[in-house]
Amino acid sequence: MPLFEVIVTLCLAAAPGTCRDVLLPGHEAATEAACLASLDRAPVAALPEGVIAAGPVCVPVGEALGLDEVAPGILVHRGAIAEADGENGGDMANLGVVIGARSVAVIDTGSARWMGEAIWRAVRARTDLPVSHVILTHMHPDHVFGATVLAEAGAEVVGHEGLARALADRQQNYLESLAARIGAGPFIGTAVAPVDVEVADAVEIDLGGRVLEVRAWPTAHTGTDLTVLDRDSGVLFVGDLVFDKHLPTLDGSLRGWQVVLAELVTIPARAVVPGHGGPVLSWPDGVQDTARYLDLLARDTRAAIDRGERLSGAVGDIAAGERDRWELFDEHNARNATVAFTELEWE
Repeated sequence: MPLFEVIVTLCLAAAPGTCRDVLLPGHEAATEAACLASLDRAPVAALPEGVIAAGPVCVPVGEALGLDEVAPGILVHRGAIAEADGENGGDMANLGVVIGARSVAVIDTGSARWMGEAIWRAVRARTDLPVSHVILTHMHPDHVFGATVLAEAGAEVVGHEGLARALADRQQNYLESLAARIGAGPFIGTAVAPVDVEVADAVEIDLGGRVLEVRAWPTAHTGTDLTVLDRDSGVLFVGDLVFDKHLPTLDGSLRGWQVVLAELVTIPARAVVPGHGGPVLSWPDGVQDTARYLDLLARDTRAAIDRGERLSGAVGDIAAGERDRWELFDEHNARNATVAFTELEWE
């Protein structure tokens, strides 16, 4: 297990008192001398614009992200069921690590670079194998913004064929919104990682004695949904196609999501890791709560449309019967109803 790592202290040029120690991956070592020697062998990655840097320096290894082993070689981090804020730092989505005989894959990376750094430390504490792939299950910022540090360490970023365009369209809004919620300091160094492998249908990733089946889906929760099945354990990572406890959020197509769930349950998995909650649910029963909510959302929306109600008057009643079954209902249901109404009124 490495005891030392390399960091640079980055401060915002516009606010020099707002700083964060940023991990530079790949320099971990058992001794400080070996850590320092690594700086002579490998160049330091280019720094983002708008910051003032001090360092690099070797320091004791920082805090790793907590991971629980849910099957041999399968580790999961459970994010908080909450909105992003300064207390949780944006740690509000489930993340996964799959360790093969030759390399490691990380599935989703959290809301900010600090989370990617913490994932990197957690992997390094368990294995010296390289992180060969980072798989992003969809475009939402609580799943994608920790990827850059893993890409700097040599990982290929894998995403839906529409992911790069979707992030290009929304990244400025996502970055500004999360920085305001989490705080400018903790968000320093956060950026969008380029997508190296675009999945249009399905691909297999061989980690050495362990094959991941990565599948792209039509528009459902979003227009960029992927699932990842570990063939060896039968654990299926579904991103936000399945929610637990946290109210599902609709940013794609309600009808499409219902169709995808009906097909999703035919996958021969043994357990499922949802995007929120869990972190592990039985299969296929773990889909039922999400499917029930979406079905009521659709029924109530169609009933309101059939009664000739306007969107503004219907939103408060649509799917209200689900209020006591979910956390964050008031934060997200009105938007879900708006998206559903807009889609279904033209059926």
